[in-house]
Amino acid sequence: MTVLDDRIEMAEHDGELTLDTMFEWLEQMPVPEGFKVEIVEGAIFMSPQRDTHWEIILDIIEQLRTAYPRKRLKSDVRIDYPGHLNGFSTDVTLVSHDAVQDSKGLWSCEDVEFVAEVISKGTAANDYGPKKTAYATAEVPVYLIADPYQGKCHLYRNPKQGEYVIETTVPFGYELDLTDTVVGLTLKTDEFPRD
Repeated sequence: MTVLDDRIEMAEHDGELTLDTMFEWLEQMPVPEGFKVEIVEGAIFMSPQRDTHWEIILDIIEQLRTAYPRKRLKSDVRIDYPGHLNGFSTDVTLVSHDAVQDSKGLWSCEDVEFVAEVISKGTAANDYGPKKTAYATAEVPVYLIADPYQGKCHLYRNPKQGEYVIETTVPFGYELDLTDTVVGLTLKTDEFPRD
């Protein structure tokens, strides 16, 4: 059992609001098709899936599939992260080869090796702020933000004490060299569309 599991279990016994309770509520709500739902610092966010958003996600997944089996890649799957009520549905997640789901069917943030988020206007502040902090705190080795409004990718590496030590910015159209990271390949961005 991880520290996060321990905290969730304790909260369930003392009446405190938990991510499990919040997600149970969401499952009973009529969430419109094509909307992504996340809980960031206890706040519920619903954002529509746009063509541009989906094309970038699919492009990243297709490139990762050249090196990784499908079972290691996740998209829009709940993973709980450190911090107050952080249950993210990351656009693209790569889990370690030995990752397994817990008794509730959830993946552990400790098994996440790579995360990619594609910016939506309404939730961009989350991706650049509390989600970035949560990923660094969980020591996710590589975090990529693809921003179709800026036409740039922001790559964060080497998490230390809740912050990423290395940040690289690459305009769409250039390659992202991840060969010296746990990802171990180069991502092409020349087909990433802009908004």
